[in-house]
Amino acid sequence: MMAAATAAEYGARVTLLEPNERLGKKLNITGKGRCNLTNDADRETLLAAIPRNGRFLYSAFARFGPRDTMAFFESLGVPLKVERGRRVFPVSDRAFDVSAALERRLKALRVRVVRDRAVSVATGPDGVTGVTGERGEYPADAVILATGGVSYPATGSTGEGHRIARELGHSVTPLRASLVPLCERGNRCAKMQGLSLRNVGLTIRENEKSIYTAFGELLFTHFGVSGPLVLSASAHMRRFDDCRYRLEIDLKPALDPDTLDKRLLSDLRKYANQDICNALNDLLPRKLIPVIVDDSGIPQDVKAHDLTRTQRLALLRLLKAFPVDIAGTRPVTEAVVTSGGVDVSEVNPKTMESRLVRGLYFAGELLDVDAYTGGYNLQIAWSTGRAAGLAAARLSAKQRKEST
Repeated sequence: MMAAATAAEYGARVTLLEPNERLGKKLNITGKGRCNLTNDADRETLLAAIPRNGRFLYSAFARFGPRDTMAFFESLGVPLKVERGRRVFPVSDRAFDVSAALERRLKALRVRVVRDRAVSVATGPDGVTGVTGERGEYPADAVILATGGVSYPATGSTGEGHRIARELGHSVTPLRASLVPLCERGNRCAKMQGLSLRNVGLTIRENEKSIYTAFGELLFTHFGVSGPLVLSASAHMRRFDDCRYRLEIDLKPALDPDTLDKRLLSDLRKYANQDICNALNDLLPRKLIPVIVDDSGIPQDVKAHDLTRTQRLALLRLLKAFPVDIAGTRPVTEAVVTSGGVDVSEVNPKTMESRLVRGLYFAGELLDVDAYTGGYNLQIAWSTGRAAGLAAARLSAKQRKEST
């Protein structure tokens, strides 16, 4: 939609092919239906939030960055607000308001929206000549592929764009899940299924080396762990083929080990005659206690007053670094975004035009770029869509001028 609106803004006659019953189907479910449409970050922070090929986007962000995105949507009648982590949302908390604003813009610019699915891109000696859809043929001087990745295929992101790119000679890097729930190695998390933990610390260890630390909320599930903290963490775990990963959860990040030890001693004295599992009720959620006690090697019927110093220190270590060994991610179809895509070395970073096929452009998640959670992935969509739309309109105008 951004690419189409931009191309029309700059004078092109634009046809947008949309296979879904309505535009913006995936956009409408982002941010849990609230649409975290960008992040009010400076360019370096923005680039740092893109672990895969971030520098490729430097020119696109320079021309159309987060502040441009915010001004654009506010000019379309969508008031915005900035929340924790500089995440930007519509004041209404409705993703539909964002997609509806884009639809109004397309209508005002007389973009032709056709309910059809692109099957292939036709080419000639001088580049692209049009698109073949399931329902018709669409001649064109320029074609922008903006079909998304392979996450949430029910929204239309089925990988068709990657197939078309390959047919036109482009390389597509392996498609994997990013911002995705994680599967544990074992079944300890399943014992705590449904338990949500807020304000916990999380560290990722890759072959024992700490590679990421953050704070937030996570959820134990029947397969492992999920929740905002885990989705963000998953973007850093990209080498399952040759690395082992472990999460370490700090259950009490506000307390240093000495302070936590004093708190633990206080509870053990308070419930001196209780079984250890009951003595921890004030400190931990009920579902978590038996798992922690089992991991510590302490028999569950030990009385609090009988706990040895060695056993107490074993508990303390688990409270500050509860381990979850990770076997892998959930399927890419369950991921928020796709990691991998059209090889960016084959794309002009200033225009998003193919270096292999004249008049072919790419935008958004179809490209081999992906970011952490926080509005960064949608900013990639806006910036690359803007760059592709502008360049395609200029090429189309040049083609028309040459033909006359």
